[in-house]
Amino acid sequence: MLTKFETKSNRVKGLSFHSKRPWILTSLHSGVIQLWDYRMGTLIDRFDEHDGPVRGVHFHKSQPLFVSGGDDYKIKVWNYKTHRCLFTLLGHLDYIRTVQFHDEYPWIVSASDDQTIRIWNWQSRTCISVLTGHNHYVMCASFHPKEDLVVSASLDQTVRVWDIGALRKKTVSPADDMLRLSQMNTDLFGGVDAVVKYVLEGHDRGVNWASFHPSLPLIVSGADDRQVKIWRMNDTKAWEVDTLRGHMNNVSCVMFHAKQDIIVSNSEDKSIRIWDATKRTGIQTFRREHDRFWILAAHPEMNLLAAGHDSGMIVFKLERERPSFSVSGDTMYYVKDRFLRFYEFSSQKDNQVVSIRRPGSMSLNQGPRTLSYSPTENAVLICSDVDGGSYELYIIPKESVGRSDYMQDAKKGAGGSAVFVARNRFAVLDKSSNQALVKNLKNEIVKKGTLPVATDAIFYAGTGNLLCKAEDRVVIFDLQQRIVLGELQTPSVKYIVWSSDMESVALLSKHAIVIANKKLVHRCTLHETIRVKSGAWDENGVFIYTTLNHIKYCLPNGDSGIIKTLDVPVYITKVSGSNIYCLDREGKNRVISIDASEYIFKLALFRKRYDHVMSMIKNSQLCGQAVISYLQQKGFPEVALHFVKDERTRFNLALESGNIQIAVASAKEIDEKDHWYRLGIEALRQGNTSIVEYAYQRTKNFERLSFLYLVTGNIEKLSKMLRIAEIKNDIMGQFHNAMYLGDIRERVKILENAGHLPLAYVTAATHGLTEISERLAAELGDKVPSLPEGKARSLLMPPAPLTSSGDWPLLRVMRGVFEGGLDVIGRAEEEEEEEGAGADWGEEELDIVDVERVIQNGDITAEDDEAEQNEENEEEGGWDLEDLELPPEIDTPKASSNVRSLFVAPSPGMPVSQIWINKSSLAGEHAASGNFDTAMRLLNRQLGIKNFAPLKPLFMDLHMGSHTYLRAFAMASVISIAVEKGWSESASPNVRNPPALVFKFSQMDEKLKAAYRATTEGKFPEALRLFLNILHIIPLIVVDSRREVDEVKELIEIAREYVLGLKMEVKRKELKDDLVRQQELAAYFANSKLQKIHMRLVLTSAMTICFKGGNYATAAHFARMLLEGSPNEAQAKKARQVLQACGDRKDANQLNYDYRNPFVVCGATFVPIYRGQKDVSCPYCASRFVPSIAGQLCSVCELAVVGADASGLLCFAAQTR
Repeated sequence: MLTKFETKSNRVKGLSFHSKRPWILTSLHSGVIQLWDYRMGTLIDRFDEHDGPVRGVHFHKSQPLFVSGGDDYKIKVWNYKTHRCLFTLLGHLDYIRTVQFHDEYPWIVSASDDQTIRIWNWQSRTCISVLTGHNHYVMCASFHPKEDLVVSASLDQTVRVWDIGALRKKTVSPADDMLRLSQMNTDLFGGVDAVVKYVLEGHDRGVNWASFHPSLPLIVSGADDRQVKIWRMNDTKAWEVDTLRGHMNNVSCVMFHAKQDIIVSNSEDKSIRIWDATKRTGIQTFRREHDRFWILAAHPEMNLLAAGHDSGMIVFKLERERPSFSVSGDTMYYVKDRFLRFYEFSSQKDNQVVSIRRPGSMSLNQGPRTLSYSPTENAVLICSDVDGGSYELYIIPKESVGRSDYMQDAKKGAGGSAVFVARNRFAVLDKSSNQALVKNLKNEIVKKGTLPVATDAIFYAGTGNLLCKAEDRVVIFDLQQRIVLGELQTPSVKYIVWSSDMESVALLSKHAIVIANKKLVHRCTLHETIRVKSGAWDENGVFIYTTLNHIKYCLPNGDSGIIKTLDVPVYITKVSGSNIYCLDREGKNRVISIDASEYIFKLALFRKRYDHVMSMIKNSQLCGQAVISYLQQKGFPEVALHFVKDERTRFNLALESGNIQIAVASAKEIDEKDHWYRLGIEALRQGNTSIVEYAYQRTKNFERLSFLYLVTGNIEKLSKMLRIAEIKNDIMGQFHNAMYLGDIRERVKILENAGHLPLAYVTAATHGLTEISERLAAELGDKVPSLPEGKARSLLMPPAPLTSSGDWPLLRVMRGVFEGGLDVIGRAEEEEEEEGAGADWGEEELDIVDVERVIQNGDITAEDDEAEQNEENEEEGGWDLEDLELPPEIDTPKASSNVRSLFVAPSPGMPVSQIWINKSSLAGEHAASGNFDTAMRLLNRQLGIKNFAPLKPLFMDLHMGSHTYLRAFAMASVISIAVEKGWSESASPNVRNPPALVFKFSQMDEKLKAAYRATTEGKFPEALRLFLNILHIIPLIVVDSRREVDEVKELIEIAREYVLGLKMEVKRKELKDDLVRQQELAAYFANSKLQKIHMRLVLTSAMTICFKGGNYATAAHFARMLLEGSPNEAQAKKARQVLQACGDRKDANQLNYDYRNPFVVCGATFVPIYRGQKDVSCPYCASRFVPSIAGQLCSVCELAVVGADASGLLCFAAQTR
């Protein structure tokens, strides 16, 4: 059994397949009716108006209707398109067991526990006949598919066949009066529309089901006596033919299979049994563990069955319907109805070649599964599941083609699968030993080879190679060298399709396709929701495949799409141009013509064959939302433009591709504020100021216009904006424009007119307009505001523009393949536009929109007579318009003088600072580029640094030092220029060197000398500051050689020793009272690794302190150490005196210091950590600490966290970790 779909639900009592769509209705014991799509595996709808279990359900063959009958005595007719119950038929007095539509007449037959069968007319919605005669529950009733018969089964142990011929006649022509009279009598006294033809008795218990054979005069019935009986009938009588025994409990449903000569029955013994209808023997049994079966349904057209059980239902097939075939060049061998056939694609000739043995139908699914063909030897291998997997080898003589009588005894053998691997060799899979047996055409084993994975099936993979399929992977195995050539993890593979050049392979699973190359290197994976059926490669390297209901394509980059929808599944054998050759489930060859332009177009785009793309755009009917969104997604908005008629979409695409002309044209058509605004933004990005100006004018966005004129330095137009603001009585706008212009008198006038006299006075006084300020002071009288004393006055004056800039200059570039060739804007349109353009928009002065549009609140025009009137009315406060020259109509600015321009705006490059950090892991370079956050992250990762406060000034210095700054002109912002290391004039402008850093390793030498000097002079705080500065700079240093990397590490060590020692010395000097601790710190300082000169000074100091403190043994130890270190005369003399004075005297105080035991000093607590004791260290300076300090800030370098994980210092570009 091949399960296609399964549901989990309440007990299923009724099932019905739709004749055309992949739908099945299930009626449940809970009263719900479910509508499922078994192909997609989804629940489409549910209907729950019945009260109690629904036992019968049936789809109409041609109308969008189904009928249901339930335990609420109701028959309901539903329309599944409107999702509602159309009407209810009432009449039965007990549970309704089954309902069924007639294929032709508007009838429904129903069987009920009220011991009757009723026939209803669903158009007139009446009961037209009641069939009485059973004397117990009627368990089922159904129409004969062709004749006027009804069969019913009842718990009275009988099966009855009823003749309804009279009913048909009455339905077809109840015309004349006599018939009408007899019909009245019938309605009164019980009719003879349906008469019992036969009563079949033979079951010992109640009969649950009876059904007709689709074409033969046979009936099959199943009963509570656990038997299935076959009955035959003729015109006069019916009799029992045979009994099928095997079920262990009540048989609940039984039927003949429409396509095969078998009977299917199911039972409450939790099994479905398949019987051979001719031999009348059991073929196969399918069992469920816990669920009793109740109902069976067969698809009216397809080879599908469904069975309902206690916890849901299953849709299944009994046998595979995929024809086995093998394609070689222009020919194909395939198996159909016990014959091997030969098909030629070019001539479409189809011939029978050899009759092949048909296995006895002792079990299902024994037909040919796969076929392998060797063209040179004309040999065919046919594999099937007979005897647990076997193959047959046929060698076809050339002259036998077309002779149907040719017979041949095939060479046979056992094996999971068999394929040709060479001209006269084939490999057979022996699953038990996981070996491939290589055989010759005499069926003799030539060689054996163990396979590299647990193999389920083998496929051809080129001469001498096998593709072995395991559960979760496929492997290509070379049989000769016994090596694995490639391996790939995949979902369980069912079929394999090689391209004709054997360079690519498609691995087909149930719901996925994996494309790989010949070495099984993965290229792409496609997932499908419904089952993948077959596939073939076309000559362009596109994989064409079929699912249950579509033909689809898959491009080499993994993009896929639908080519055609299918009514029934087909199996592709070959793709040639726009023809797809395939086999259907009946084994018939079909040729399907397709339109390949969509995938050829996408392939040309993918392969960058833009000439093909161009010609396809010009010549083909490619269009549609899918192509447009595909082009947009792939970054070709300029190509998508040429498919689009919708102005909004054109506008969006034009903006995306930077095509200002088309955007302007579309914006004009749409004419919405938002679109003009967006156009303005894009034009501004491209520096196309005339279009920006036009866009702002169209939306009357005067504030933006003023600002645009300010930044482009267009003083003349700014003055006009001031006049417009005046006309519109927009005081704020006036004031802004006056500020932009730097017109002080205008500003004072505006403030005065607005009634802000104090502000007007302050403005006039500040800017030195004494006459006006005096006049205003007189008006204000006592209220004159006082100007602040001693404050430097700054004038609010905008910088004067050096030039009034127009559109940005454009780079000359090569014409792109899509420019020019794709101009959809018709040539005619272009010519018109060019005629209208008297002057190029780059130079022409753009005057402002006409005043009618500007001034909403009055009919103001610039005609002479009105202007004169205005002059006369000046005293009455009219507007003064005499010198405002406004044109009557505005032309649209053009982006450039010619639509077919060769100029495009340059795309912005990557800033140098970004280039610096792209490949660098050096913190110094990141800080220099200004990326402080990444520099900090790098330092944290490499050195565990957490305290960045000491590094902040260094970061700033690095950043400032690796950039230089140019002032262009007054209104422009400062331009920063990156300073590169080792720059020379001959260097290529495209090659960027790393940044020039202000901190160099060579400077460290000077810093170290200065720190040594301070130490020698005893300036300990100063020395400590210098050594710490060295430790803080080192993480940001970049060196040029590996030798210098070692020197940097050495420098860290030196600085660490000095910082630790100096910190102890500073601490010692702070302790005045604790003499013992003073001696300990002096002793620890003497343990540091210092320069000899400093070592002698430290030892002298430690010797002196210990001698004074009475610790003579320790003092003597230091004196001896001092004498060993070649001291100067004074130091040597002092040491000898101390040794003499100490003699053998002991220490007065116990110090935490044992010079015999090697130790290091904890950088935080200043106590010794002797060898063998646990400690933690700083990831940067490597100072050691007692374990309790872990997680705190290192007190030596003051940067890193003690005990943190870090990868180590990186200071050289080629340094690897």
